[in-house]
Amino acid sequence: MPSFLSPLTSPNSFAQRLRQGSHGRFLTLIITRRVDVLLLLVAVVWGSSYLAAKTLTDTVGVTVILSLRFLITTAALVVIALIWNRRKAGLRESVIGVVLGLTQAAVLILETHGIAGTSATNAGLIISLVVVFTPVAESIAFRVKLPRMVLGAGVIAVVGVCLLVSEDGLATPTPGDTLMLASAIVRAIHVTAVSGLTRGRDYSPLTLTLAQSAVCAVVYTAADHTGVLAAIRTFNPAQWLGVLYLGLACSVFAFLVQTWAIQQTSASRASLLMGTEPIWAVLIGLTVGQDTLALIGLLGAVLIITGTYLGLRAETRHRNQQEATLPYASGPI
Repeated sequence: MPSFLSPLTSPNSFAQRLRQGSHGRFLTLIITRRVDVLLLLVAVVWGSSYLAAKTLTDTVGVTVILSLRFLITTAALVVIALIWNRRKAGLRESVIGVVLGLTQAAVLILETHGIAGTSATNAGLIISLVVVFTPVAESIAFRVKLPRMVLGAGVIAVVGVCLLVSEDGLATPTPGDTLMLASAIVRAIHVTAVSGLTRGRDYSPLTLTLAQSAVCAVVYTAADHTGVLAAIRTFNPAQWLGVLYLGLACSVFAFLVQTWAIQQTSASRASLLMGTEPIWAVLIGLTVGQDTLALIGLLGAVLIITGTYLGLRAETRHRNQQEATLPYASGPI
């Protein structure tokens, strides 16, 4: 019997194969864009972290929260390393991990103090300025020319932040807003450092993340060990749940993915994708955290998100054009 007359060509079977083909294309898209998808998921997790950290800073000191967060993170990473890491870290790799741990510690102490001094929504939006600062830092460090649209997107985002912190009129930013701005600058330096020190090298993301986490745990615990011991004795289940979320989801998962993904793409693209973080911070802050935004603040939020999106598109186009001009490129992409 000819194949086209076989039962396999029934209408139901044909529809099923179409669905399978659609699913297959979707899975192929997810696989080919896995770096982007994972970085976007990091942005979602980090967007939710501001409310979690804000809730904890209302009851306990910033350094104590960070100490417990990274003690948990380090313990979890040690277990993962013992199970899955089959190679020994080299001296250079370990030293780089320590250096990146110090920059990461600086980012988080500024960021968490900033969260304590402003709203979760503002914190999530202001930190998104990393999409402006990282391309600039990368351009200076690696001597590469920035696309004009990336700079233009940065200006839009900066204007958005100015509107956000001004509320119903021009006003001096709060100390928390200022600290979040400083955190964005230092985070841009950190992301650029990760890219410059690890790109093209066979370094283990797990080893680098473990070293960074251990450095953070030591620094924060040494800064307030008595407060840490007191918190361990007095924390209630809700506080432990918050710390566990920060330690496992926002640190173990997010840092592993971030370190691995930055090795696969550019620092600018990584920051732009993670720069969607304010979208999630706003949604979670306004719904779960019951934050409020005045009309001018809402306009600022829209400008920040717009700047992030335009910057991402410009960076993608610029990178594709560079790849198309490489000697091994067979034609237009």
